[in-house]
Amino acid sequence: MAASPARRRLPDAVGDQPAPATAVTTDALALDRVIHERMRLAILSALAGRDAVAFAELKTLTGATDGNLSVHARRLEEAGYILCSKSFAGRVPRTEYRITVAGRRALHSYLDHLESLIRQVRDS
Repeated sequence: MAASPARRRLPDAVGDQPAPATAVTTDALALDRVIHERMRLAILSALAGRDAVAFAELKTLTGATDGNLSVHARRLEEAGYILCSKSFAGRVPRTEYRITVAGRRALHSYLDHLESLIRQVRDS
């Protein structure tokens, strides 16, 4: 009985050996993993164009839940990419976030890296 077309394995040009990693693949693996996560990229992007953003506004801008935003913001803070300041407005707690110089530099480097990958893929 013949194998169905969907199950047939097509040989590659080198035999059974996996294809060598290309420069694009290697470059893609070198992306900043702290920033590359969707929510963390959204947080940095929202902060990049503003002086400071309150927790509630950042939550709205990113579409995150309280817990999700807190976890990802803490990861960015641990990496030195953002600063978190807590204060009170009367009796109401207020949490604000700011992007750091290192965070802005890392975001720009990440975007440059992505643009380079896009050019490599389009030129291939």
